[in-house]
Amino acid sequence: MTEACGIEVVVFDVLGTMVDEPGGMRAAMQEATDASEGAHGGVSVSRMLDVWREHVEQEQRRIAVNARPYANSQVLDREAAERVADHVGLSDAAALDRLASARQRMEPWADSLVGLAHLAERFPVLALSDAGRSALLRLNAHAGLRWHQALSAEDVRAYKPAPEVYQLALDAAGAPPERVLMVAAHAWDLRGAQAAGMRTAYVQRPVGDPPRESDSFTWRSDGLEELAAMLAMV
Repeated sequence: MTEACGIEVVVFDVLGTMVDEPGGMRAAMQEATDASEGAHGGVSVSRMLDVWREHVEQEQRRIAVNARPYANSQVLDREAAERVADHVGLSDAAALDRLASARQRMEPWADSLVGLAHLAERFPVLALSDAGRSALLRLNAHAGLRWHQALSAEDVRAYKPAPEVYQLALDAAGAPPERVLMVAAHAWDLRGAQAAGMRTAYVQRPVGDPPRESDSFTWRSDGLEELAAMLAMV
């Protein structure tokens, strides 16, 4: 196996990096409101997304400071779906169930499968996701993402950027942090990986958290195929 500047293992964020989470959530919310006559109540899909994100991010912060016991992504998604339902007057139980599990059915970005396959020819590739274990299993199956190993933050009962989540990947990799590459479309995620000593690659997506001027990541690319080409040249 050829090594790129000492890289032995490549670790990927999934939601937003490998799959179109915002686009998928917009479609899921539109589907939910369409399925329930009289729902929506004049609330825009953008506002519905805000309600969802605000709840999930708030609860993850509360878990991080021990203001709430750990709850996996399925629990938080169900709570968020119920809050969206309250805002739009959604009463159809089946539609609510489908909305609550929507993040398990996100579509991959156009280059995700090919780029991942190219990188997997040279390196062990790991998924490292905040999605709960069963949610991550279903998401990977739906999107067709094939990993050598898929790791859920549920295993350490935390959410990124908690250090123990990145340590989970390092333990699985069995390599020094400087030989493990974290790939993400979220600069905040890469900063967490850097704090754990990992090397980093920012992949630009239409969504995500772009780098600040002060960020210094090992690689930056416009997509996974470009990243694979960069690693092949070093």
